[in-house]
Amino acid sequence: MGELNFGRILRRARNYVDHQAIIDLGSGYEATYGDHLDRVARLCGVFSQLGLGPADRIAVLAGGSHVYVELWQAALAGGAVLNPLNTRLAPDELVYILEDSSTEVVMVDAAFAPSIAAIRDRLPKLRLVVLIGEPGDADVPHDLALNELMASAPARELPDEPADDHPAVLMYTGGTTGLPKGVVLPQRAVALVIYRMQMGARFQPRSRYLAFMPMFHIGGIASWGLLVPTGGTSVVLPAFEPGAVNRAIRDHQISVIGAVPTMLAMMVQHDEFDPSMLQTLQLVMYGAAPMPPELLDRLITMYPDLAFYQAYGMTECAATVCGLEAADHRLGGDILRSVGRPCIGVDIEIRTPDSAQPVPIGEVGEIWIRCDSAMTEYLNKPEQTASSLVDGWYRSGDAGRLDAAGYLFMADRVKDMIVSGAENVYSLEVENAISDHPAVRQVAVVGLPDATWGERVHAVVVCDPESVTAEELDSLARSRIAAFKVPKSWTLQSEPLPLSAAGKVLKRALRDELSSPTDPVPDDR
Repeated sequence: MGELNFGRILRRARNYVDHQAIIDLGSGYEATYGDHLDRVARLCGVFSQLGLGPADRIAVLAGGSHVYVELWQAALAGGAVLNPLNTRLAPDELVYILEDSSTEVVMVDAAFAPSIAAIRDRLPKLRLVVLIGEPGDADVPHDLALNELMASAPARELPDEPADDHPAVLMYTGGTTGLPKGVVLPQRAVALVIYRMQMGARFQPRSRYLAFMPMFHIGGIASWGLLVPTGGTSVVLPAFEPGAVNRAIRDHQISVIGAVPTMLAMMVQHDEFDPSMLQTLQLVMYGAAPMPPELLDRLITMYPDLAFYQAYGMTECAATVCGLEAADHRLGGDILRSVGRPCIGVDIEIRTPDSAQPVPIGEVGEIWIRCDSAMTEYLNKPEQTASSLVDGWYRSGDAGRLDAAGYLFMADRVKDMIVSGAENVYSLEVENAISDHPAVRQVAVVGLPDATWGERVHAVVVCDPESVTAEELDSLARSRIAAFKVPKSWTLQSEPLPLSAAGKVLKRALRDELSSPTDPVPDDR
């Protein structure tokens, strides 16, 4: 049995049985590591009672809670393969994911139980919906209640440690084909990223981490994984709200947070914000979107002793592959525009997108990554797997350059992915949702700089502007894709889109034109 599995990491928590493991601010629940480990072990028993084995998928559609943390840990300890569902997905997307993954059991909370009920007749493989919640939630549609199952579950030990190459997580990402892709991550991927983050961010013993990032993201790993090796406490908020986050940091003496720059900006711009509210913070981890220089300068000025760690990665590599560490932030200068250097054990090369040949230092090309935390496959997509995993390397689809000191600087995105408020949006997926309107002749979707969202989704539609409105196109898009993917601003024009000699839309030219001072006013819906 190898050591690169989450079961081995979770067993380390036995050293901290009297330490506080979790505080759930939504329900008021609190637990020591001793009590927490008991619940995680019982939950593994519940999985067995539901007919789930270590290789079976269990989906979760819920907001943040102590139960979500327990579900992550029970599955990763060897109880099942977790399939965390984005709570903002449209019904068609949920149906596709649940059918593609052959998921038979879904855990839902009261807020999202109606979403599954509305599509259940389209899910022939789904046999059980289990409600996460309190007795008062019993009036929402479900088959079984988790609290009742847990109450009757006998005490037991954690299951045997899973093999390092055993599937641990099935996480769906947006796809350039218009369909989500199921990323299969092995146990070693999860374990390696926890070790990497421990080394790079340097978590202190008994850190108090405020969890408000969505727990369906791989970036939410700090909620359920990063604190275990050092006996830290997870303080869980059900969702992000800047005022609530500021108050929780102050009231619960939080020492570590993880956020995207959009969230950090909202926190310091909040009407009730006072610098004293964040005085207990020792470490801020950020990533998923560019950090505006003015925001970083403001935070460093207000909190000169505060450490920062920027992470760069992707679901296909279980999150972090590069880190800009605290020492880098203290050096300042040009490297603050980078995403740091490869983590220990990670190799990065910059290659030409067409011939996959290495490019000289300083030149832009496609980012190729070699690491043992890479996915094993895209579920049921052998051709896309083969094109992304090549000779032990993962082709990221991102473009960037390396400097002589090994720092990685992002450039454009080869696959035209847009990062808006830390959500990944693929332009083709949005274009497909808009192009079916009979008045649309051409459509191109690009990301434009935005002070709040980092990037906002913008659509350029070629049509007769008098034959269709942005409101009509917005409504069409919302019926087909998740709300966060719907364009926040629109340009309707009769002139054709700029094309290359090969007939491809010149999206860089569009971005340059649209990012001028005459940039359209965004739709804030």
